[in-house]
Parts: sequence; C-alpha cells; structure tokens
Amino acid sequence: MMTPMRCILLVLGVIIPIHYILSFAYEEYGKATFISSIAGKWTGPKLSPPYKTPVPDEYYKPDSLMHLQDRKANASFVILVRNSELWGIMSSMKQLEDRFNRKFQYPYVFLNDQPFTQNFKDHIRALTNSTVEFGLIPPDHWHQPSWIDEDQASKSRDDMVRGNVIYGGSVSYRNMCRFNSGFFYRHELLQQYRYYWRVEPDIKLFCDVDYDPFLVMQDHNKVYGFTISIYEIQATVPTLWNVVKSFINANPDFVTPGNAMEFLSDDGGESYNMCHFWSNFEIADLDFWRGEAYSKFFEYLDEQGGFYYERWGDAPVHSIGAALFAKKEQIHFFNDIGYEHEPFLHCPQGDVYTKGKCWCDPDENVDYQRYSCLKRYDRLFS
Repeated sequence: MMTPMRCILLVLGVIIPIHYILSFAYEEYGKATFISSIAGKWTGPKLSPPYKTPVPDEYYKPDSLMHLQDRKANASFVILVRNSELWGIMSSMKQLEDRFNRKFQYPYVFLNDQPFTQNFKDHIRALTNSTVEFGLIPPDHWHQPSWIDEDQASKSRDDMVRGNVIYGGSVSYRNMCRFNSGFFYRHELLQQYRYYWRVEPDIKLFCDVDYDPFLVMQDHNKVYGFTISIYEIQATVPTLWNVVKSFINANPDFVTPGNAMEFLSDDGGESYNMCHFWSNFEIADLDFWRGEAYSKFFEYLDEQGGFYYERWGDAPVHSIGAALFAKKEQIHFFNDIGYEHEPFLHCPQGDVYTKGKCWCDPDENVDYQRYSCLKRYDRLFS
C-alpha cells in the first residue's frame, strides 16, 4: 500500500539503496540442525531458466477489441489500497488497462481496512469495463493481535526508529505485512478465484502484455510469478530464518523435492542470504497459499510474533514459502513485463523489449545490479 521513495547512496559510481548494502552483512544462525539431513530434497536436474523459453504464440491475441478469446483463467487483480491513494491507484490501473486488460477483461478486487468512499468507487469504475468489487478487511485480519506483548513490540519499534529502519516505527505497515502474508487470500471476495495479479499504487508498466499470463500460470503449473528480486533488510528479520528452520525440522515432509532452497541460502539452508521476490508485483496461485504447507507455515510464523516484535515482510514470507513448498520450475520470472515500483525497475532486454513495445530505459534495469538476486534464480537452472 505504501510506495515512498527509499533512500539511496552513491557508491563507486553505482546507485545502491543503503538498506540493501546492509543486507550483505549476514549473521550466522547457529550450528547445523536436522535441516541439513533433508538437503537432498533441494537439488534437481539443471535446466534453462523457464523465462528464456518464449511464450508460445497461442497465448497472444490480436490487437483488437472485437476478438476477445474465449478461454480465460479463473483470475482477478487484487489491490490493497486506502481511499487517500485514489490517484496513485488510478494511475496504475489506467496503465494496466491500456497495456493488458482492455483486451482480456479480468475483474478487480479492491480491499481496504476502512470502507471505500463512493467517490473512490465511482472513479475506479470509470476506468474499466471489467467487473469491480470492493471489500472490507475483517478487523481480526488487520489489527495487531491482542496476544502480542505491546511492551516488547513497542521497544522493537523504538529500536528500529533509532536504527533508521524503513517503516521501523509503523504498526500499520506491520498490519499490512501480516495481512498480505496470511490473510488476503482468505477474504470472501477472493474465494471464487484461483489466480491473482497484485497491483500497487503509483507503479509503472512499461510494455504491452499481449498474452495472458494467467493462462501461462495455469497451463504450465506455475504457482508464483515475479519481476524483481532483491535482498531483504537484515534488521527486519533477525530471527526469521531460525523460525523457518524450526518449522522445517518439525515438518520435513512439507519441503518439496526439487525446490528453490538454493535461491534462499548459500550453505544448504543453515543461513538465509536475504534474497526474496519483491511482492509488490506478483502473479500467483491462491490455492498454493491456501494449501496445507503454506497455511501451517504462516500460522507457525504468526505464533512467534515476528510480524510485530521484528518487522517481517510479506515479501520474504511469500518467497520462502514459494521456494520451499513448490518446485523451482513452478516459480516464474515474468521477464517480458516491464515494471517499476520506486526505486527499482525491471526493463526487458533485447527482442522481448521490441515485442512488447517497451518504453523503459534498459540502462536502468535492476536485474543484474549488485543488490539484485536474479542471478541466484538463474543459477537454480544452470
């Protein structure tokens, strides 16, 4: 929901976010545990990264409103937004309509912890011919739970403020991260859908998307799609990986053979390298989050209180869940979707840039900058 420009630092002529420079100072997370004994589940045959295979022509459709294809996925856009962010989400939605949805006509679900105003609804409905629904988030899915020790949580927030951690003092940001981690897919308006595309205010979409990414997800058994992968701020998740290891040690059968652990860890799972998929853009399978493995995983995390005692974000939580409970081939890099959420930009390269009629600056592309984790994703298949 929040899209502020983050601080940046010029180092050796390269613009690097200061929060991600800190992420290179990893902590050791203790001695070897039972997690090492299931390391065999994490490896598999080496393949080419799936995104290097072009999307088949059958998924594209003519640039004509008169030839809407009959086959569609059971999917929706999901937008968590405040009334005050109307103009920012209208900008995002207008780009989404112009570059994709004017032809494909997928519905929208808007969610808010406060009732949407009539003015908000009227402006949104004017932008699309697709179905639009507006939902209110249940209070127990949004607010800090009563069982959280507020003294401990308050001290943590104060410490993060002193450490200049972004959103370090914000309870509402923590509410949002917890909601996106474990509750949005439970909302009554989303129960009818299988797939979703998450959209944020004030994003930019730089390329025409003339094919249906939902059908690509469905037909090729993908469960999670991303455009940007970067390092998490270590100060926000100091105990997260210990908790993850504890869960895996207690539930080894949830770890899927051929998964993407190597994206998360450089030492067989003993420590977390801070890589995650930036979840402000994601196209994913709602049934994957609803499944037993991820549901129990979130419940276990939630019981530890780290969303409030630290500042666990939905990006590392989703990333760890997808990397451990799905096969690596089920995680898809949407290389052909040009996308910006300040301060990071994914700009397609080469033939994909031309095919998508993209207008971003390729020199601004984040993919293989020092603070990007895409090279680790590539190595899953090399």
